Amino acid sequence: MIRFLQTPGKTKKIVLGGLLMVICGAMVITLIPGGILGDTFGIGSPQGNVIAKVGDQEITVSEVQDSARQMGKQQFPRGFPSQFMPFLMKRAADQLIIQKAMVAEAHRMGFKVTDAELQSELQHGAFASALFPGGNFVGQDIYEGFIQQNFNLGAQQFEQLLKTDLLIRKLRAAVEGGVTVSDQELAQQYQRENTKVKFDYAVLTLEDVMKQVHPSEAELKAYFDQHKPQYANAIPEKRQARYIVIDTGKVRQQVQVPLQELQQYYNSHRDQYRVPEQVNVRHILIKTPVPGPDGKVDEAAVKAAREKAESVLKQVQSGGNFAELAKKFSEDTGSKDNGGSIGWIQRGQTVPEFEQSAFSLPKGQTSGLVRSTFGFHLIHVDDKQEAHVKPLDEVIPQIEPQLAADKAATRADALASKVQADARTAGLDKAAKNSGLDVVETGLFTRTDSLPGLGNAPEFMSAAFSARDKGTPDSVHIPQGYVVYQVTKVEPARTPSFEEIRSRVEQEFKADAANQMLQRKTAELSEKARSLHDLKKAAKELGATVKTSDLVGPTSQVPDLGSLTGPAAVVFDMKSGDISAPIGTGRSGVVAALLEKQEPPPAQFVASKDRLRDQLLQRKRNEFFEVFASNLQKQMEKSGKIKINQQELKRITTPTQGSEGS
Repeated sequence: MIRFLQTPGKTKKIVLGGLLMVICGAMVITLIPGGILGDTFGIGSPQGNVIAKVGDQEITVSEVQDSARQMGKQQFPRGFPSQFMPFLMKRAADQLIIQKAMVAEAHRMGFKVTDAELQSELQHGAFASALFPGGNFVGQDIYEGFIQQNFNLGAQQFEQLLKTDLLIRKLRAAVEGGVTVSDQELAQQYQRENTKVKFDYAVLTLEDVMKQVHPSEAELKAYFDQHKPQYANAIPEKRQARYIVIDTGKVRQQVQVPLQELQQYYNSHRDQYRVPEQVNVRHILIKTPVPGPDGKVDEAAVKAAREKAESVLKQVQSGGNFAELAKKFSEDTGSKDNGGSIGWIQRGQTVPEFEQSAFSLPKGQTSGLVRSTFGFHLIHVDDKQEAHVKPLDEVIPQIEPQLAADKAATRADALASKVQADARTAGLDKAAKNSGLDVVETGLFTRTDSLPGLGNAPEFMSAAFSARDKGTPDSVHIPQGYVVYQVTKVEPARTPSFEEIRSRVEQEFKADAANQMLQRKTAELSEKARSLHDLKKAAKELGATVKTSDLVGPTSQVPDLGSLTGPAAVVFDMKSGDISAPIGTGRSGVVAALLEKQEPPPAQFVASKDRLRDQLLQRKRNEFFEVFASNLQKQMEKSGKIKINQQELKRITTPTQGSEGS
């Protein structure tokens, strides 16, 4: 695909963050409404390793795991806690389902993405400055390396995912096309954004209320009995195992690659080390206008561009610093700030006129005016390199690690096979002794525990929790190598007795009771303050703390109340002297009394209109598309086009909790 993209385009800035989210399956992360998962299946329902079917598209456990790990790496670059994995798996499954639903709907509506559109996105979109610096394609090898390094994907996979993103963009554009914003909405938004208020507020905290909750043993047992379903299998399945780790990294330390093997590899891969003729160039570009709708070019503008370019050329010929002149005059925004440098280029990467001049100039020389379809160029050659093959000594640091890693992988694979065979015939202890390895014996563990020598190893956990108790020793491949293992004990998940889970029951009873009490007391505070027309007096009678805010706007944070964009936003709808209904913040109950309200000056509305329109339009588009996505999902569930393997989904997304004291 990329090989035909070797004509220059305008330099763009790369925005990796946004498209990284595309690659890891989070293209529609903000569009996932609740209740996406269906309840029942008919004929053709997904089974086994398939989490869901959306139309004829399957979503497998491995896809969900890969997407969840990518999310974890993005959110926790230094490693994410294993207990977060079920949450990430749920989120990844939701995202993949809605993504495929969007793709199915886009196809139904007749949308498609052509190769030409993919070409344009690569050449002019978010990746342009990485793949087309200065308008020049970096070359197939660098392109594939860039994709592998940043996304761990092949070029074909990357391009297909980019096409999927473009397809969903088309669907979104069609759905949002009719959304508009009225002047009345703009005026209301201006008013909301710029009004400021000052108020008293009385606070009752959940912590203080909870101190008043003292359940009896009988109340706790009754609560446990009433909520038994939520404690079902609260003690997760546990397993015990013995295993031998074959660490490829340790095997690698024992591997040496003789010079003869390095020479043989070099001889058979010599073409990989060929360096083509290259020049390191700077340029100053003075643009010329593109043809108009009638195909004609504004010759007066071309003449003015030529005169400007000739003026710059004279300054260069008079001893002017090329890099400084490029910063001042060049109209190539991708290279001017770097003194006009576009780095090393090869033949075939630029337009013919530019290439002919760049490769014919001696090192250190500057061209005259060179005209291309972009305008007039002044080209300066910083360095040149003739075509050659890199010598062996130069590429050994590149070859040796690769060959050593290959040999280590082969040895580790063979060692794992040998250890597994020995374990099946003579047991794990004998197998470990034969190969100079150690047997690790675990205590009981759950799926989310970290194990000696393995750490957080989902591949091992998946295998171990699928194996039979005291079954034949088996092996599983993990990122650091192999594990030969045998499960020695299985404790099935079970529902705990009241005594085993008493502490959790007490904590949850207190939380529920305190929340209910907080709501009642906050409602009582609001009613009393309104009847007395005095918040401070009511607060004193009910033991609430009264505070006074500063003069604050809608995006402000207020102590004990939090952001005024949440439930507390009600204060902006109040009049001076009004007392609010109860305001819940989660950890506290609040009642506010408005002291002062400052309306924004109408004169500034006109100056804010364009910004407000863009802001409000984007918000309305997002909301409209969320409704569309929710309705699409419901329709596809109802028609059976979305089917969920609930049993498998529950298995991979249910957090496991250990019993008390375990």
